[in-house]
Amino acid sequence: MPNYQFQSDSLAFRFIKYAQIDTQSDPRSTSSPSTAKQKNLGNVLVEELIEMGIHDVELDEFGYVYASIPANTDKQVPVICFCSHMDTSPDCSGLDVKPIVHRNYQGEDLVLPDDPTVVLRMAEHPDLKNQIGNDVITTSGTTLLGADNKAGLAEIMEAAAFLMDHPEIKHGEIRLLFTPDEEIGRGVDNVNLEKLGAKYAYTVDGETCGSIEDETFSADGAVLTIYGVSAHPGFAKGKMQSAIKIAAEIIGALPKDRLSPESTSLKEGFIHPVDVAGNVEETMIEFILRDFDDAKLVEHGQTLESIVKQVMSRYPEASYTLNISAQYRNMKRVLDEHPQVMEYGVLAIERAGLTPIRQRIRGGTDGSRLSLMGLPCPNIFAGEHAFHGKQEWVSVQDMEKAVETIVNIAMIWEEKA
Repeated sequence: MPNYQFQSDSLAFRFIKYAQIDTQSDPRSTSSPSTAKQKNLGNVLVEELIEMGIHDVELDEFGYVYASIPANTDKQVPVICFCSHMDTSPDCSGLDVKPIVHRNYQGEDLVLPDDPTVVLRMAEHPDLKNQIGNDVITTSGTTLLGADNKAGLAEIMEAAAFLMDHPEIKHGEIRLLFTPDEEIGRGVDNVNLEKLGAKYAYTVDGETCGSIEDETFSADGAVLTIYGVSAHPGFAKGKMQSAIKIAAEIIGALPKDRLSPESTSLKEGFIHPVDVAGNVEETMIEFILRDFDDAKLVEHGQTLESIVKQVMSRYPEASYTLNISAQYRNMKRVLDEHPQVMEYGVLAIERAGLTPIRQRIRGGTDGSRLSLMGLPCPNIFAGEHAFHGKQEWVSVQDMEKAVETIVNIAMIWEEKA
């Protein structure tokens, strides 16, 4: 096995460069990509891939970047793909990100200079215990960092450069896919799987170093629209039935000690209101429904409708519509049909000198939808932590291990062919 000597400064520089490009997606946009600025990073990736000597590089109209590393073996190796997303979450600003590298971290509190009220403490971020002596990258305190998922982008790009520079490492054809709009659930809406041409894939979008995930939530979205009865507030007695107040009652009637994000963990699902907008006459509530079990997910929808009906029964002049739609499904049942995809991922992590951590995602990835579209796709770690907020962080050394794991996966598929 080759003696890997990755260039930490190269990897850190690559990540910091990507993190400084604003790529927030917009859930209210109807365009694809949802924000044109995501293509700014796409263009950077295209330029860098061409500089590596990769020629079939494309940034398409929808903001997807496609590229391939040619096979250098005579074996018939299945085409594998590595995938990460370019957008960052709309939950926290991604404009003017200022990454800071804290060299040789020794367990101290990390006070972020542009907002000293933002402090990373080991007690609140347990994985920092594994970073003693490492180089931890944070933001300056006023934005998210974008390690979700620009750490994954940097790792795939670094692995691609390494493979292009080391033809002695045998591998089959490797496809690269960088997607927009993952954070708003549209990451593969316009992906061209025929163009991609891969048989198996791995998203690089996980948290703890050494982790690999083959299970996600199944997810539905629900939109409840309440139609109230408006009247002049000075003459509303016995007439007004406020859609705003009805909405508040429905939200207040949701379970508080179960079926909520703040009261659940492990394999427990939830019903979660994520947006409310409206007025006395018409108010809309958007919900997300989540569970690892599809049957339980259906039950959560029934629970929500039961609560709505119970509250609405007290307002006979008001009415409502409730529309529940599928978003994505647990990828585990697909991956269980292709056990070698996980087996090779686990082996790759072991070869990187890590103890593999098999776990599930209390969320979704592009891989969950790709798997259901016929491209089995587990998720491997990128080292990103505390995503979607100002305390987001990643370590250079964890990113190095992700690069090593990616290269190992490519080698193992060739070995096993």
